[in-house]
Amino acid sequence: MPTTRETLLDAAFAALADRPWTAIRMVEVAAAAGVSRQTLYNEFRSKDGLVRALILRETQAYLIGVERSIALAARDGGDPGECFAAAAGWTLRSARRSPPIRAALTGRPGDRLPLPDLVPALHVRTVDALVRGFPRLRPDDIAWACEAAIRLTLSYVVAPAPSDEAACLRVARLVRSLLALPPA
Repeated sequence: MPTTRETLLDAAFAALADRPWTAIRMVEVAAAAGVSRQTLYNEFRSKDGLVRALILRETQAYLIGVERSIALAARDGGDPGECFAAAAGWTLRSARRSPPIRAALTGRPGDRLPLPDLVPALHVRTVDALVRGFPRLRPDDIAWACEAAIRLTLSYVVAPAPSDEAACLRVARLVRSLLALPPA
């Protein structure tokens, strides 16, 4: 059963999907969560506290998902291209599902949300995961491949490919070519 805090964050997230943050009222979030406005203020202190907690939750879940996607692809025998393609797929789905993640990845904060710059964190996480998973490859080469793959992935966030599968295949091919790996 979700905690009051999680229920309130879920209600704020749902409201954010429909309207800009500046148009969302605390009383509406509390009502959607089925609690009093005072309970909401007791939990987060302010509207700013609520949005910061929501963004922190979304950011952490996104970055954990990136690492999990890479780990699952590697566990299934994927090469670095397939591993990064898995992270690209997670990124595309996350950006569609979460307005704060999309804004943080594209650098378009829009509604004056206090967004982190997720791109450097994405780069660090993908490089670390691939360096750990593929110790025979040079870390500098992996870093360069990840930078290029992130840029390509973000271009698909802004201007979607015909399908996520097509985008991920292109990302995998890019990573393989930059690391001089044979095509899968």
